Amino acid sequence: MPFMTITRRELLQAAGASWMLGQLGCPSFIAPDVSSKDLLVRQTDPFNAEPRLDRLLDSWVTPYSSFYVRSHGNQPAVNPDQYALVVEGLVERTLRLRLEDLERMAKVTVTATMQCAGNRRSEHSRTKSTGGVQWDAGAIGTAEWRGPRLADLLGRAGVKAGAKHVWFEGKDSVTLKDRQTLFGGGVPIEKALKPETMLALEMNGLPLAREHGYPVRTVVPGYIGARSVKWLGRIVVADRPSENNFVARDYKLFPPEATAETVKPEAYDPIYEFVLASAICRPLVGATVPAGKLEVGGYAVPPGAEGVSIASVQVSGDGGGTWTTAQLLGKESSFSWQLWKATLDVQPGSRTLIAKAVDSRGQVQPEKAPWNFKGYLYNGWHRVPITVS
Repeated sequence: MPFMTITRRELLQAAGASWMLGQLGCPSFIAPDVSSKDLLVRQTDPFNAEPRLDRLLDSWVTPYSSFYVRSHGNQPAVNPDQYALVVEGLVERTLRLRLEDLERMAKVTVTATMQCAGNRRSEHSRTKSTGGVQWDAGAIGTAEWRGPRLADLLGRAGVKAGAKHVWFEGKDSVTLKDRQTLFGGGVPIEKALKPETMLALEMNGLPLAREHGYPVRTVVPGYIGARSVKWLGRIVVADRPSENNFVARDYKLFPPEATAETVKPEAYDPIYEFVLASAICRPLVGATVPAGKLEVGGYAVPPGAEGVSIASVQVSGDGGGTWTTAQLLGKESSFSWQLWKATLDVQPGSRTLIAKAVDSRGQVQPEKAPWNFKGYLYNGWHRVPITVS
């Protein structure tokens, strides 16, 4: 038995999982091992990092070492023996569940893409400066999430008439300009009851890493990452959207003319579904490549609506003069990206590669995305300048 325990610990450390080793008989936490993941750090406090884009092409399911980390505040070290999840609000029975209670529930595995609403924000900032983490196109990844369905948990609590929204509250403390608060999210009750919406205990076959929300997070496939709340501590069933800052004021799509000084957040709905988008991951921006046949690769992600998938990806090697249909790779799965590759004939000189996606409803990724001061949902054609020698 000691040998098996050591092997388990070594397996988790090799995977970079920064979770509580108390489950293995060790009372301490492992801090996030960023160096082993080879992520590009965009912000140190709070910690935010993304992979080099070409690493996203290694696998349809993104390994832990290449999965972006999004933090709004601290990364709490949650002791599993003291953990409790409270379910309250418009329910017949208030619940207080320990981790072992959640582990005993029936579990499902859902493969879904997680994407930050600010992915590709740096492209917005080329038009005009935006606030927030200046992501490239790597604040995205696909994982196999495992845990109980949220609908089963709500069924145990009993949802009362009049329930319209489900709020999520994490245990991570966030510093705002005027106060300290907890990060939170929320979804309409209809999405909360969908079979794909879940409480994830595992990611890619291992317990959640600390920076990915150990011991429990919500996973809301098709919705922006901010609705998949990490370090989950409280669920509230309510008759209105969450009053948490990150639902009531932040993560809203404001019009181009709005500014932080003039905007009235209460006049706009929260962002839920993400949008049709694609990106080129190889070659990287600024690469020098030989003339002739060039293999280009990347990802495409469908909008978050149920049943919508990627139909095709079009790639250009001459700034949009001509287009080639890419080969889609991996599985076609609801709420998940498609990886793709295409071979282009490129001529010497300065060239711009472009990618655009088309979904199963015939919707085409827009050439440009309207600017907004928060830098959310940028999904214009992805352009990668290269030099062809």
